[in-house]
Amino acid sequence: MITNIILFDDDNWEGLLPLTFTRPICELRVGALTIREKWEKHLNANGSFITQDFLSEKYPINIEKDNIIINSTVLPTPKLLKLVKQLGSNEAILDGDELLVARLTRDQFDNLIDDKGITELEGIDVSNDENLIRRIIRPYDIFSLNAIEIKNDFDLLTIGRTSAPISSTNTVIHPENIFIEASATVEGAILNAKEGPIYIGHNAEIMEGSSVRGPLAMCENSIIKMGAKVYGATTLGPYSKVGGEVKNSILLGYSNKGHDGFLGNSVIGEWCNLGADTNISNLKNNYDEVKIWSYEDQRFTRTGLQFCGLIMGDHSKTGINTMFNTGTVVGVNANIFGSGYPRNYIPSYAWGGAHGFKTYQLNKSMETAERVMSRRSITLTENDKHILEHIFLSTSKHRIWEKAK
Repeated sequence: MITNIILFDDDNWEGLLPLTFTRPICELRVGALTIREKWEKHLNANGSFITQDFLSEKYPINIEKDNIIINSTVLPTPKLLKLVKQLGSNEAILDGDELLVARLTRDQFDNLIDDKGITELEGIDVSNDENLIRRIIRPYDIFSLNAIEIKNDFDLLTIGRTSAPISSTNTVIHPENIFIEASATVEGAILNAKEGPIYIGHNAEIMEGSSVRGPLAMCENSIIKMGAKVYGATTLGPYSKVGGEVKNSILLGYSNKGHDGFLGNSVIGEWCNLGADTNISNLKNNYDEVKIWSYEDQRFTRTGLQFCGLIMGDHSKTGINTMFNTGTVVGVNANIFGSGYPRNYIPSYAWGGAHGFKTYQLNKSMETAERVMSRRSITLTENDKHILEHIFLSTSKHRIWEKAK
């Protein structure tokens, strides 16, 4: 059995910005698990990465004698998993001309890296089977596919296991769809799992007076605060905290929306903080299709969605009473505050709001990141600093106010 998998970023890495500025595609969380964690658990294997050069020191590659390489945008489905487990050496799974999965020896892998090609690779084209492939191509795919992925991850995480007892202080609907880890705390809440499962992870807590509906995935040490209203399909990454009203949103981890305000149809990166009464519009007043900023196309593009809220990169923050228009994209290390609606695209290292921006200088943002991460006993490493410096320099072209000086 192959125990080494390598997840590779394709050109869609750019289409998933700003979330992928700071991570490979497979480190995105959809459902309860990241894409890498899903593949590792399904294949009982260890994963490593082929990603952008500036990310590769933090996310290195491990090559062994026999390897399964997987396109990082691809989510495991039952049909695809069956094919992957049946792959022989020199075989690949293709979507037309696009490589999804392949089984490669070390020699073949070296040829691939050296651009020598693998002429003997035999391909299985699955492009005609629409039920076999499910992929994360754009940031809004994460919340669009979150319901089905919470269900799949719930089954994967709980198979053969028994939930901790649900306290009698809670009001529970469809308890058979609820799994609580033994170290979690849930008291005085309403848990409705009729529309989808509820998974409450290690050391997670739902405080009294909260109302939650599945599908919901709470990762370790996440918290739903008193009186919060959380609708499906929502994921709280590890060490994330929410209050107020949340719907169909994903906090990738270590991020907080600790107070009243609405967050809907959104994806929030790591180490973000939404100040009290931050509100996000997820529906246009004219009910029209939402357009959002595309880094790949360098313009606003159609999403095909009527509901789309906020896409926010890592380390970004908002002040109290901040408001966001429908379909807003915020880069990495932006700090937004003040009255009125800021623009629908806010570049990385922007400081300000509706009345204008200046540049959030790299040294100041690093100091803040170090303070925020130290509260979780996590160090901002030299690799992290190099990544953030690369983002600061590479995104300067988007901070148009710098050109006006």
